[in-house]
Amino acid sequence: MRNCIRSFAGRLNIKGEVMNLPDGTVLAIATGDPILLEKFVSMIYGCPRAVIRDIEISDHPLIQFGDFQVKRIEL
Repeated sequence: MRNCIRSFAGRLNIKGEVMNLPDGTVLAIATGDPILLEKFVSMIYGCPRAVIRDIEISDHPLIQFGDFQVKRIEL
C-alpha cells in the first residue's frame, strides 16, 4: 500500500511521507494543492490488495517536504 500511495503522490505532485505503524495501520502525511489532495485521498481507495476501512483526515501545521517518501519505523 505504501508504494501505491507514493505512486499516486508522484502523479499529483504531492509531497510528504507514508509509513506502516506498529498496529498495522498506515500513516500518510501529505502536503500540496487542496484540490489535488482531495483527489489523492480518493485515489488511495484504488490501491490494489489494500483493505481500507477508513481514512481519517486532519489539518496540522505545514511541514516542508522535498518529495514523497516511504518511511520505515523502527519497532
